[in-house]
Amino acid sequence: MQESTTISNLAVALAEEGISSFRFDFSGNGESEGTFQYGHYRREAEDLRSVVQFFNGGNRKASTILGHSKGGNVVLLYASKYHDIPTVVNVSGRYKLDRGMEERLGKEFLEKIKKDGYIDIKNKAGEVLYRVTEESLMDRLNTNMHEASLNISKETRVMTAHGSEDEIIPIDDGIEFAKIIPNHKLCIVEGADHCYTSHQAELAAIVVPFIKEGFHKGN
Repeated sequence: MQESTTISNLAVALAEEGISSFRFDFSGNGESEGTFQYGHYRREAEDLRSVVQFFNGGNRKASTILGHSKGGNVVLLYASKYHDIPTVVNVSGRYKLDRGMEERLGKEFLEKIKKDGYIDIKNKAGEVLYRVTEESLMDRLNTNMHEASLNISKETRVMTAHGSEDEIIPIDDGIEFAKIIPNHKLCIVEGADHCYTSHQAELAAIVVPFIKEGFHKGN
């Protein structure tokens, strides 16, 4: 999985405002070791916990966590379990994790995975990109973002940014987060797709001020 241009561009925008950031790949993603897993959202939240503790144990203190797409889910899951990060930014995370699976895995995916134990996801050339196991599939299906969102502290500032033309995760998912997370700001980027292909500047224009505001409030 290549690093998201969305995340790297946000890091540049933050740096221009004098805010340092740290980007990392979860286990099995990008340059990190391990095997990519389709589910394991909570395992990735624990990866994030290790990163936060690393910086908090040094001469820096993490004040904001931000994730895009699956990473958006991970930062929300982190905030639901640990209450040590004052500002959380969910960029296009998915509220209903049981959606979008048929498009990726094919029709009758549950029957197929129960029969074979796995489904291989291939590219157009027929090469296997990664394997979805029954364990990882059930992990995703059993991850309840509604319950997790209810456990986020009202002291935690949360922003959800979502593109109005997101073709992968419907804007309805962002709206659902806004309904249940207590201290929440929903920002819809008009015309933006899932990767903010033509709306990188617009995304930065809402995310960076929200993070800066946290510093003024004592994050």
